[in-house]
Amino acid sequence: MGKSEMADVFASGRRRGSLYAYRVRGLGRSGVVLWVGGRGDEPDQVASLPEADRCRVPVFTTVRQARVYASRRGRRLAASGADTLELTRVQHWLEDPERRRVPPGAVLEAWNFFEDLARGLGEGRRLPQQDAVHDSAYEKLFGDEYAAWTPTERRAVLELMRLGVELWNSCPVSVKPCSSIASYSGRGVSEDS
Repeated sequence: MGKSEMADVFASGRRRGSLYAYRVRGLGRSGVVLWVGGRGDEPDQVASLPEADRCRVPVFTTVRQARVYASRRGRRLAASGADTLELTRVQHWLEDPERRRVPPGAVLEAWNFFEDLARGLGEGRRLPQQDAVHDSAYEKLFGDEYAAWTPTERRAVLELMRLGVELWNSCPVSVKPCSSIASYSGRGVSEDS
């Protein structure tokens, strides 16, 4: 499936999963994104809008803005509220992982978010290729047994979290996408033509 096909959850005639608003609170970037639950064997993804050579994530200030945006494109949110990823907790842990306690719930949510974000953007290569070490670390995290991570598993999780935060903070976004004017590329707001 091509990047445009994967990313355009608003295309008519496309088989689509449920659409949710998802709030991300980070140190460098915060906002509400649209998350698409995969149907059948389709994977989940963060919604993005295809452009000529890349995809852009629509980012909103409020859930209401996300709801209006989806409605104007013929979609409804599956829930009235939004779950929240407290990415700041992960980022604080990454600042000093030897001295700070792992925030297991936030790390698990961030892991899933980063995979879905990379998938929505067609940027899977920006995250580490996941292997048996990642699978084992994820299972321990999911089972609240992260204290039993091996040094290799811990390094793998730290690398994935660092690269995921970098992906979130640097991915092209559309701010106030209803107006289709302003965009944020991680370096400031600019005008698109």
